[in-house]
Order: sequence, then structure tokens, then C-alpha cells
Amino acid sequence: MKKIVIATGILLNLCCYKAQDSVQSRNLQRDIALISSNSSVQEKTPFFKKSWVKKSVAPALLFTAAAATWGEKENIREVRNRYLPNFKMKYDDYLQYAPAVTVYGLKLAGVKGRNNLGRATLSYATSLAIMGILVNSIKYTSKVERPDGSKNNSFPSGHAAMAFTNASFLHKEYGMVNPAYSIGGYSAATLTGLGRNLNNRHWIPDILAGAGIGIISTELGYFFIDKIYKNKGDNLSMLSRIQGNDYPSFLAIKFGSAFGTTNFLKESELDETKQIGFEGGLEGAYFFSKKWGVGGDISFSSFPIKPQRITIDDGLEFGDHSIVTQSMGFLAAGIGPYYSHEFSDKWQLTLKATAGYSATASGKVFVKGDNIDTPDHQLQIARYKPKPAFRWNTGASITYKFNPGLGLTLYSDYNQINSTIRYHFSDDIKESAELDQELNNLIAKEKINYITLGLRLTAYF
Repeated sequence: MKKIVIATGILLNLCCYKAQDSVQSRNLQRDIALISSNSSVQEKTPFFKKSWVKKSVAPALLFTAAAATWGEKENIREVRNRYLPNFKMKYDDYLQYAPAVTVYGLKLAGVKGRNNLGRATLSYATSLAIMGILVNSIKYTSKVERPDGSKNNSFPSGHAAMAFTNASFLHKEYGMVNPAYSIGGYSAATLTGLGRNLNNRHWIPDILAGAGIGIISTELGYFFIDKIYKNKGDNLSMLSRIQGNDYPSFLAIKFGSAFGTTNFLKESELDETKQIGFEGGLEGAYFFSKKWGVGGDISFSSFPIKPQRITIDDGLEFGDHSIVTQSMGFLAAGIGPYYSHEFSDKWQLTLKATAGYSATASGKVFVKGDNIDTPDHQLQIARYKPKPAFRWNTGASITYKFNPGLGLTLYSDYNQINSTIRYHFSDDIKESAELDQELNNLIAKEKINYITLGLRLTAYF
């Protein structure tokens, strides 16, 4: 009996020990969980990695660009009138809808996107409602006159807002499936905005602001619908498993300011200062490895030439006159090696060196003064015609990637063109054999060097 009591006591002690051990273990696990919970609460997301910051970068840049170009909008229109005064093509009325039509075509064809048809339509309709409210409330409050003088509802551009809403819709639904969809959508939207300017229906700030409204409207539309569904998309888990190309091949739309490092018409004695203009175009590269690839660009740049003051003094009261030279425009293309280095999954450096040709637009030279009896008080005295010339270009850029397929790039390029310009003078000068022989054989060799600084919207594929 005594042995049984001792055995029972030992057993009870063991049971109590195990129970205490179990309780301690559970308490330890709870404490660890509590510590983990507290640490996760205390951990803060860096400002530039917050979702709303990433989504607001592109619209903020577009609104800033609209404000920055507001004072230059008439000068920019003069560039349009200088190179394409008779442009009339209504493709922008239809191209604005192309990205949205693509989304529904892919859905009906059975291609899986971010959302099913019903939810995608609900997100799209919400985006359109937000865009419509923003555009029309601003249009009929600001009352900005259109460039062609037809109406006072120019700012912002409804076509651009619609085009970029549709492009963002395509990007949201199929950008993760293939970046080519995003590239195509935003390219169509950009061409729509460009068409509004070339057709003389909108100022550049109208288009930039419309683009920003379109992008932010889609972001807000998806934000509200995602809150209702309490997730980020019907098929997002499936799409997140799609692996992209590890090489940094890209296609980009670029726009920036151009700063002359030489006097473009120094030998012609038609300017005395370095010029400041703008550049826009497309750039892309195909990489054969993570570091090296081949790429090129097609770009257009334009530089205004400041009038030169002259005084005619031959005993008559002619007063002060100016020599006015039309702006110089360059359409250039080049190809060459590209080098890429990734600092992280978000930041990427790219270097390049390209060579190619540049075609320079012909222009006119006028003498302008109050005493000249013409409606615009100016008289054409000559026209200039540059020959196509060799161009070489080198540059560096840094890209911040919003996601593996899309990034915003700050770029700087150096361009050099050695241009040969022939001058042809007016018929009045041709009447003098001496002046005709001296002036109409005039050829000037100009060194045209300039640096561009701007932004690219970069899509990776």
C-alpha cells in the first residue's frame, strides 16, 4: 500500500510539472506573438514606398508640367504654326478610345486580366464618373479660350483625360500580364494628346493637366471599388506568379528642356546668345544581358532664335529694325550601345552612346520694323536650308521603378551636330547681279551642340 501511495505521489508531481511546463510554453508563445505584433505595428513604411505616394507621382509631375508651361503656351503654339501650320487630322477623336476597346476585346477573347468583366466594368465606370466631374467642373470654371478661338472651354483637355483614363484602365487590367499592353495604351494616349495640339484645339498645359486627371481618376476609381470587394483584384494571385524578362529592355516616351552650349547661328551672324528649347521623342533598347544592349532614339527638338536689333542709318529716318529668324528644328535618329546597372529592384542607372543623322527644318529670315508697310510689319529677306548632318549623342539616366514593368526616368543627353546651311535671298536682291552672286552663294558651317534634361515614362518588356 505504501508503495502505491509513493507511486501515486510521483505521478501527480509529474503531471503538475507537465501542466506547468505546458502553461509556461503557451505563455511564452503568447508573449512572442505579442512582441511580433507590437514590432509590426511600430515598423513604418518609408514615405516613397507608400502606395498612395507611388500612385500620385505621375499625376503630380503632369500637373507641375502644366503649371510650368502655362506662361509658354503661346510660344509652344508658335512651334506648331512654324512646322505644321496646316495640320488637320481627326484621328484623336477615335484613338482616345482604343485602350478601353482593347480591354473589352481581350476580356471577350478569354484573356485573363486583373479582374473579371463585371468588376472591371464597375471600376472603369467609376473612373469615368470621377474624370467627367473633374474635367467639366474645371472647364466651365476656368473658361480658358481655345487656341483656335472657337470656345472658352479649353482647360483641361477632355480628349486627353479620356485617353489617359482608358490607357490607365488597360494598364490596370493587363499591365501585369504583359508590359506591351501598357506601352501601347499610353502611346495611344500620348498620340491623342499630341493630336489635340497639332489640330490647334488645345494648348500644351491643357493636355498635360488632362493626362494627370485621367491617371488619377483611374487610380481613385480602382481604389473605391477595391474597398468594396476588400481585395486588389479577382485574378491578382494568378497574375503575380507571371515572371517577366530579367533583362532591362525598354520603350520610353520622353520630353525635356534643351540648352544650347554654342550659338547656333554664330557664323551666319544671326544670333548672339545660346538658345533654350525643348525636346520630345521616343527611345528604346533591347538588352542581351542584364548589363549590355543596343538601342536608339527618334527625337524632335526646337530652338527659338532671338531677334537681332539693327539700326539703318543712311540719312533717312528708318528707325530701329530687327532681324527675325524662324526657330531651328531638328528631327534626329541614332543607334548605339546601352549599359545598365541596377542599384536595387527600384533604382536603375543607364548609360548610352549613339550615332546617327539629323535633319534640320528649313526656315525664313525677316526684317521687322514699324516703318515696314505690311500687315505684320515685317518683310522676308531670305530663307535658309540646312543639309542633313551627322549627329552623335551620349547620355545618362536614372530610373525609379513603380513596378517591374513601369518606371519614371530622369535623363540627360549631350548632342553634337555639325550643320551646313545655305542661304537663298529674296528676288529683290537677285535683281542686283553683284549682291546675287555674293549673298545667294552664302554657305555657313555651324556647330550645334546642346544638352537636354528631361523625363521619360519608361515601360520594360
